[in-house]
Amino acid sequence: QVQLVESGGGLVQAGGSLRLSCAVSRGTFSTYTMGWFRQAPGKEREFVAHIRRSGTSTYYANSVKDRFTISRDNAKNMVYLQMSSLKPEDTAVYSCAASTSDIIYTDTRPSRYAYWGQGTQVTVSS
Repeated sequence: QVQLVESGGGLVQAGGSLRLSCAVSRGTFSTYTMGWFRQAPGKEREFVAHIRRSGTSTYYANSVKDRFTISRDNAKNMVYLQMSSLKPEDTAVYSCAASTSDIIYTDTRPSRYAYWGQGTQVTVSS
């Protein structure tokens, strides 16, 4: 089955930057819409961003727009989340996910994604 493994999480000060990576294997990566989600303690899973198969179409949650950038490298089967100007409220477990469906740009539902990584912890200190 398709496997996704996140890396790059850690502890960073407010205002700092961090880049998350997600390696995808055992699938046809270039056909997937890729998404990033996050879940803070005691809160529901929250959509962060997604990127279409071509890499030319992206969509972001309002809470991260202009601070986070999602990108992909189809030749390397990798998807990235570059996070800048980090805030304490960005603290969460971040997971990448793959969808075999054609997701319209406004669709933020986790249920649209068939495959999930294990998550990586991001902690932003004040």
